[in-house]
Amino acid sequence: MNNDQSKLFLKNQPTFKDFQEYVSQLEIERGFAEQNVLQKCLMLGEEIGELFKAVRKKEKIKVDQNSKFGSIDEELADIIIYLCAVANRYDIDLEKAFRDKEEINKKRVWS
Repeated sequence: MNNDQSKLFLKNQPTFKDFQEYVSQLEIERGFAEQNVLQKCLMLGEEIGELFKAVRKKEKIKVDQNSKFGSIDEELADIIIYLCAVANRYDIDLEKAFRDKEEINKKRVWS
């Protein structure tokens, strides 16, 4: 299916749950739903590397001219997609996980 024909819609001001549901549907629509968690984790790692390259370029640190990567905002968006995909495969509610982890972090002593 051509991206112009996509029936997917992400509402304005989406919650984490909205992002996770959107990613679940886009994986079905684009034929990625059968990829396992290992594949998704490896792709997430690749996207993090592409983010680092985009930051290096922005900070005027030399980057291989043959490297393929997008802008910082594009790479961050890709990371969110893969993060949601991994969470979906483990039935993890990212918003709840974030809130739970922040409650732990609030009690930590940061120096």
